[in-house]
Amino acid sequence: MRELRVVGLNVDGRRIICESDDSAKDMFSLRVDDRLRAAMRGDKVASNQTESDIEVQNVLRPKEIQAKIRAGASVEQLAEAAGVPVERVERFAHPVLLERARAAELATAAHPVLADGPAVLTLLETVTQALVARGLDPDSTAWDAWRNEDSRWTVQLAWKAGRSDNVAHFRYSPGAHGGTVAASDDAARQLINPDFSRPLRPVAAVPHLFDHHEPHEVQETPAAAVPDQFSRPAEPEPAPAPPAPAPKRSRKARPAVPAWEDVLLGVRSSGTQP
Repeated sequence: MRELRVVGLNVDGRRIICESDDSAKDMFSLRVDDRLRAAMRGDKVASNQTESDIEVQNVLRPKEIQAKIRAGASVEQLAEAAGVPVERVERFAHPVLLERARAAELATAAHPVLADGPAVLTLLETVTQALVARGLDPDSTAWDAWRNEDSRWTVQLAWKAGRSDNVAHFRYSPGAHGGTVAASDDAARQLINPDFSRPLRPVAAVPHLFDHHEPHEVQETPAAAVPDQFSRPAEPEPAPAPPAPAPKRSRKARPAVPAWEDVLLGVRSSGTQP
């Protein structure tokens, strides 16, 4: 390792000019930053930190970042509030995020507290049964947890029903046999209620909207009135027959007219006298 000898500062005073002790007399420039100042003070921890870590500490200390993440804040929220990239906050928040995920996992194995005491089923089993009974997908849920100011955990369950996003919150108390969870809001109380007849955030029925471009219904025409282009033309019906003429009366049917001599002699046409 070559040793350098300090010559002086540059014009702006932000860099130290050094040169080597060998015959080459190479010149070097060293920037003055917090790590160099920490090394001059003998602070080994600060001297090993990167520039991004020091920048985050000047805005928000690692303990403060972890405390806010443990209380429910997200990495994106802290990064936006501090005005730094997400990657610079994520490295401090990662251990706490794992702690929150572990607390949510333990809470799903706890037993919901009902009016008559803790339930036999776990929170995960109860919620799954409730969602399936209401026609929802239990695999589309998301669990999260954070620690409150009283050091107790709040567990959040998020799920989707149609196009609406829903959340339910529980208070988790670790203990024997997995601990217990109590409902914190109405959505949570409906989920752990054994009476599944009540709908959980029912979705209102959407009225049927008619398309204005939809063609109007065509009135059906009787089949007899619509000609079939694939069938033989119907033969015209025969004209009704004219009425038969009245039969002519035969001359024999007409009454016989007596002769004059029969009238004078008083003899009928049949030859008998009256």
